[in-house]
Amino acid sequence: MNAILVIGRILFAFIFVTSGIAHFAKLEAMTGYAQYKKLPAAKLGVMISGLFFLLGGIYIAAGFWVDLGALLLAITLILAAVIFHNFWKETDPTAKQNEMIAFNKDIALAGAALILFALIAWGTLTEFGPSLGNLAFFNF
Repeated sequence: MNAILVIGRILFAFIFVTSGIAHFAKLEAMTGYAQYKKLPAAKLGVMISGLFFLLGGIYIAAGFWVDLGALLLAITLILAAVIFHNFWKETDPTAKQNEMIAFNKDIALAGAALILFALIAWGTLTEFGPSLGNLAFFNF
């Protein structure tokens, strides 16, 4: 079961590590998008979110400070969903749908990060999820 958890952590973290790297590799382009979305101090915001994605992903994949990494990701994802993917402001149906998909993705990933944070921070998996007799879901 430990191998599955390690694989799961690496798979979950992969998107954040690559996104964090992209924030720095494409800093000017991402800053332009952040300015378009009217983010104050756009370049700083891109650098901070890139750092949070990169550190959060590395912490989770490596298995140290997983709770901190998950919290960094959750905060960044929730802010990104609200600031950058505000589908409720879009008037074009295609743009609205694309922003809604991105918003839902960010919120779902933030939820997964918060679950990971809670499981690590409180040190128990037994209180998470229903159980059927002696077979407890998520009981490692």
